[in-house]
Amino acid sequence: MTEVFNSTVFQTVQSSSFSDVVNNVFQSQPQLNIAEKLWASWYTYMQNDVLATGLLFFLTHELFYFGRCLPWYIIDKIPYFRKWKIQPTYIPSDKEQWECLKSVLKSHFLVEVFPIWTFHPLCKSLGIGVSVPFPPLSTMLKEWAIFFVLEDMWHYWAHRLFHYGPFYKYIHKQHHRYAAPFGLTAEYAHPAEVISLGAGTVGFPIVYAYLTGNLHLFTLTVWIVLRLFQAVDSHSGYDFPWSLHNFVPFWAGAEHHDLHHHYFIGNYASSFRFWDFWLDTEAGPVAKAEREARIKAKAERDAKKAQ
Repeated sequence: MTEVFNSTVFQTVQSSSFSDVVNNVFQSQPQLNIAEKLWASWYTYMQNDVLATGLLFFLTHELFYFGRCLPWYIIDKIPYFRKWKIQPTYIPSDKEQWECLKSVLKSHFLVEVFPIWTFHPLCKSLGIGVSVPFPPLSTMLKEWAIFFVLEDMWHYWAHRLFHYGPFYKYIHKQHHRYAAPFGLTAEYAHPAEVISLGAGTVGFPIVYAYLTGNLHLFTLTVWIVLRLFQAVDSHSGYDFPWSLHNFVPFWAGAEHHDLHHHYFIGNYASSFRFWDFWLDTEAGPVAKAEREARIKAKAERDAKKAQ
């Protein structure tokens, strides 16, 4: 039996058709919001939480990843948007898009599908809940912020490691096939890199759940969607006046990550600019000029002290 409702409510809303379950939940649970009613309807209809969670995660990943990639594919076809293209001389061809799509789908079905389908037993052992109502929005906002910061830290150091010698040659080089990235390239990577960087997305929520004993699966699901959007958008290749980094200066985005692909070094972080700024690994000609100016100024100060 599903864990989303207690046994009494479950028996009341259960039905053989999904539409009937939805109607029953909407009529009998007016205190829930729409998202909570749909969530409860899904788990009630499936009657198998392992299958419900696996299918939910897989469909969510596929729909939101490719759904977010599609607008960037369309934008690449419209010349009007070229003025905001970071590398305007390069527009991905349909052949490149197709080859990338096949590789990403292969990764999804041969690498990512197994941990997705076995995730619910882990959730249950850690106390990650599926019941309704959801946690307060304030709680979820706090947890999403924590996950963004921790994932960014993990991504910076793991990504920087992948640029070292054999790690780059045998693993990370695949992701750098496209010096001018486009949306689909967000998950175009070697299986070892997919697993490693994916661990930062799912691993920290797991640790958080283990330490606190209090995390909801809906919070985790939305976090994964947010992370997917961030990854796809940072590979889009476009920097618009309304891009988030123009309003939140410490946000990275496409302008930050495109420089990494163009110069093959620096700008290792995923969501924020903190780590690259603090550790002096910012990429691009502007960052290089500033770095050289600092080195020159330091040399001049040292020379004056030595006199």
